[in-house]
This record gives sequence, structure tokens and C-alpha cells, in this order.
Amino acid sequence: MEIDALLKASISLTPASAKRSKREPYTIDMIVAIHKQLNLSHPLDTAVFACLTTSFFATAHAGEFTIPRLDAFNPAIHVKPSNVSDTHDRQNLHMKTFFLPRTKSALEGEEVSWAKQTGPADLEEAFTNHLRINEPPLDNALFAYRHNDSYHPLTKAKFLQRLTSAMKAAGRQPVSSHGIWIGSTLKYLLRNVPFDVVKIKGCWSSDTFLAYLRHHAQILAPYMQVTPALQEQFLCHTMNLPPVR
Repeated sequence: MEIDALLKASISLTPASAKRSKREPYTIDMIVAIHKQLNLSHPLDTAVFACLTTSFFATAHAGEFTIPRLDAFNPAIHVKPSNVSDTHDRQNLHMKTFFLPRTKSALEGEEVSWAKQTGPADLEEAFTNHLRINEPPLDNALFAYRHNDSYHPLTKAKFLQRLTSAMKAAGRQPVSSHGIWIGSTLKYLLRNVPFDVVKIKGCWSSDTFLAYLRHHAQILAPYMQVTPALQEQFLCHTMNLPPVR
């Protein structure tokens, strides 16, 4: 089949140096399990959960919302409260938008966004709670948290350390930070969000996007049926997608 051939080609054309072992994805169930292990009246836990849910639902990398080291915060390249805005479309649908001043693929910055969800993984409540508990200054790191009489920017190491301990406490196997980005991509695809929309949202480059989809029959199922329109949609999205990240 044409689709199968395209997917196989995406694997064979990917350089060996760029291939990685399959990463386990974060899931909503996993986020809920972490939520139960955190104290959301504690400054650090509040910042960690807000960062997790924002990264997941914005389909962003954990490193884009955290800081490499405590002394490494740079307002010119790291996201701050002043980089957050609320937007509405013509149907008055609300989105929370975050301008990332610099990413690995966009040195001049790019925007990511999320919409309100429901349930224990409600990221809007998590984000609002973080702002209420920590009150990060507008020119500080977005997920800075109160520490004694000052603020600490949320480092990637501290973020992952707290997630790992929460998952172990919940009886779960810890998952790598890359699993947040992958899990978000899978979540939106399994909601039947179109391939091209998810690709743009997650800033996937075409080869890695196809290589990862090859292992997920549930995502491909609607596009593998006899309905011509679905097959044409899939081919359209996979045959002409320029690299983004």
C-alpha cells in the first residue's frame, strides 16, 4: 500500500545518528496519578504540576518551560509571566498563549498554546493556582516558585526529580521528559485532531513524525480504511510536510 510504503521510507531515510529508542509517552492517567502525590499548596509542587500540564497540553518540550540551572535564568531567552497572553478566535474560543523567546529551532522565538481541560488534569486551574501561590514576578521565570524569602526558577533537574518521586510514590515507572511531548502528540491524534494540525502544534519535523506514527496502529486506523477521503487526507499530510523542528 502507498501509506505503508511512505512510512517504511520515512524510517529508512532517517540517519542512524538521529534514531532513538522508542520513548514511553505521558498519559492523562499518569498526570492524574502524579497530581494525587503532590501538595498543591506547596510552592514547588504547585510550580511542578503547572509546568507539567502546560508543557503537556501545549505540546512543548520540558526544557522550554524550565531553566538549565538555578543561576542560568536569562529574561531574553527564557519564558516569563510577561510572555503569557489570552487570545480568542472568531467563535470566541479561548486559548492561553505562551511566547517562548528562544527555542532550539526558533532563535527568534515561537508561540505555543493550550485550551482549558476538565478533570484533575485541568491545566487552567493548575496554572491559576501556581500564579496564586507563587506570584512569580513579571520579569522572572514563568514557573519560579517561592523559596524562603526569594524565588527559585524551576530547573529541569528539579522538575524531573519531583516528577520521578511522585511517580514512584504512585507505584508508576518514571518516564523520560521527552515522553511529555510524545504523549501530548498522541493525545491530540487519538482525539482525531488532523495530522497537519498536530504536526504544527508540536513542531514535529516530518521524518520523526512519520517514524513515530509507524508504531501506533490506533492513530493510523481511521486513515487505513476504504474511505477514499481519509486516505487522501493522510497522503496529503504526509507527502508534503516541510521540517519544522
